[in-house]
Amino acid sequence: MAKQDETTMWPPQARRNDIQDKLNGMLVDAIDRIQKGPAAPAVDITDLRRRIGQFDFSAPVAVETAARDVIDLLVAGNVHMMHPGYMGLFNPSVAFPGILADQITATINPQLAVWSHAPAAVEIERYTINAIAERFGWTAVHTAGHFTSGGAEANYTALLMALTDRFPAYGEEGARGIPGQPTCYVSAESHLAWLKIAHQAGIGRNAVRLVPTDGSGRMDADRLADMIEADAAAGHIPFFVGATAGTTNAGMIDPLADIARLAAGRLWFHVDAAWGGAAILTPRTSDALDGIKQADTLTLDAHKWFAVPMGAGMLLTRHEESLARTFRVAASYMPGETAETLDPYTHSLQWSRRFIGLKLFLSLAALGWQGYRRHVEHAMDMAARLKALLEAERWSVVNDSPLAVLCFVDEDTGREPGEIAREVVAQGTSWISAAQFEGRAVLRACITSHFTDEADLQALLSALNRARTRLAGQA
Repeated sequence: MAKQDETTMWPPQARRNDIQDKLNGMLVDAIDRIQKGPAAPAVDITDLRRRIGQFDFSAPVAVETAARDVIDLLVAGNVHMMHPGYMGLFNPSVAFPGILADQITATINPQLAVWSHAPAAVEIERYTINAIAERFGWTAVHTAGHFTSGGAEANYTALLMALTDRFPAYGEEGARGIPGQPTCYVSAESHLAWLKIAHQAGIGRNAVRLVPTDGSGRMDADRLADMIEADAAAGHIPFFVGATAGTTNAGMIDPLADIARLAAGRLWFHVDAAWGGAAILTPRTSDALDGIKQADTLTLDAHKWFAVPMGAGMLLTRHEESLARTFRVAASYMPGETAETLDPYTHSLQWSRRFIGLKLFLSLAALGWQGYRRHVEHAMDMAARLKALLEAERWSVVNDSPLAVLCFVDEDTGREPGEIAREVVAQGTSWISAAQFEGRAVLRACITSHFTDEADLQALLSALNRARTRLAGQA
């Protein structure tokens, strides 16, 4: 064997151990710095590019030196989801077992295209998908699915399945095989990746009908029914409805049971529960998800409320045979399936794929359902407490979500929410955003971090009040 040294692909074991120990120390220090520093550090783009440009790759450097420099870049140049004051989008502070899972996956590096190359990894993912599906009332016997890069891929998969199921010629001929204009229906408050998805699928963005909401941020089921009938009368072909369980702006859940009844026997019924689906883990919100069991397909993101590292989406379905039809392919260089196995590449959009599901499997193994229930309920408790604090200080909460997200405004001064959000973020203790809710500009705070506690809520409230006072003084 050739002599190993620091510049080889695989340094000697003692050296690897030393590097790993140093990296662990750097990461512990990084999290400490992140949580004591600003939630969103100010970034000078010129300086950032200069620092990155110092890596000219002309000569090797010690890997721990490069790693330290990269960690410093990330600490100084990111909005930090690992900060307890981050109350922004749905990306969470991650749970520790998921970090370990990513390290295991990167080290062993299984390739999940075919069962025969990674039977343990494929079976771990299958087991995890079935365990999640059972929480939604689906039995493992009738459930199929897979892990995805995220919710957009999962939603795209659902649309492709619906097109393949409803239009037999679509799989071979594409949109030319559809005898008319197909139409699909999502809420105006849905994640608008649907427009990109329709473009990708070849049916065009105009195929997407944005159904108005009912004034509370939820899809208006009556308007949905009217739009379906109007499209059918115009000669179009309604085929798909995508409900949302946890809208991005306001955390609202569409009337799933009503939509399921409208779709029954006519439309493919999909639920994008990328964030809000985790509410199934607590009985507090079980009624809010009534009707989700009737879905043909379901999107869920573990890298949101399940608190695993990016990216880990899931597509679940009650129609394994539809997955097989949608992604059917055969290649002479790929090993064949057996009667007892499925090759992931024949049932999903991806071909070569990382072992995504281990992050959720290991987190579930370490935390259990009860640990995840406590995690979800903690976020809900923090949101309820924040609502009380805001209203006591004359901030008006304008949404009524059962989930852990609040939309609110400053009724006293009427300051533009975007201005207030920028002032809050500039103070460093918290990160919130501006959004739109029912046509109105609002401030948005979503509890995403398991680190967030009462002190962090008080810090946000203080930052909001300071921003309001300062902006009022400028008027």
